[in-house]
Amino acid sequence: MSTAPQPRIAPLDPPYAAEVQADFDKLMRGQPPLLLFRTVARNPRVLQRMMAGSLLDRGSISLRARELMILRTCARTGAEYEWGVHVAVFGGKAQWTPEQLESSVHGAAGDGCWSAEDRLVLRLADALHDTSRVSEALWSELAAHFTPEQLLELLVLAGLYHGVSYLINAIGIQHEAFAPRFPARPA
Repeated sequence: MSTAPQPRIAPLDPPYAAEVQADFDKLMRGQPPLLLFRTVARNPRVLQRMMAGSLLDRGSISLRARELMILRTCARTGAEYEWGVHVAVFGGKAQWTPEQLESSVHGAAGDGCWSAEDRLVLRLADALHDTSRVSEALWSELAAHFTPEQLLELLVLAGLYHGVSYLINAIGIQHEAFAPRFPARPA
C-alpha cells in the first residue's frame, strides 16, 4: 500500500490565530477549513487576497456554468483536489450525472451528455487552456449566447482556477476525505 507524498508546505493545525480563525469562519460558514485554506493561511495576507478574489457567490452566470468552467479547468490542469471539492460541495446543485463527471475529466465538448450551453463553456475552457486565447469563431458563438458580463466572469474563473490548480499541484495538497477522485479513464 503506497501512501501519498507529504505536501511541500504543511497546512496549519488548530488552534488558529484569531485573525486566521475569523477568515476561516467567513470562508467556511461553520464547517472545518479545507486543507487548501489551511495551507494558504500560512501567509494570512495571501489568504485574504484569495478570499477577496473569490467568484463563488451568485454571479452573472448560472451555478452550473460556473462549476463546469471550474471542473474542466481543474481537470485539464490535473488538480484532482479542487475538482473533487467542487464536485462534493456544488455537484448536487449543478445536477451532474456520472457521465458528465467522467466527461468533464476525460471527454470532450462534443460528448452527448452536454447541453448547448455546457458545450460552449467546455470549448472556452479548452481553448483557454490550450492556447490562452479564444478564436473569432468561438467568440462569436459565445457572444451569441452570453452577455459581455457573463463572458468576463467565465474568463476570470478560468484564470483564477488555473492559479488555484498551480498552487494545489505545486504544493501537493492532500485530498479531502469527503471529496471524490477523478473518475477512471473509460476502457
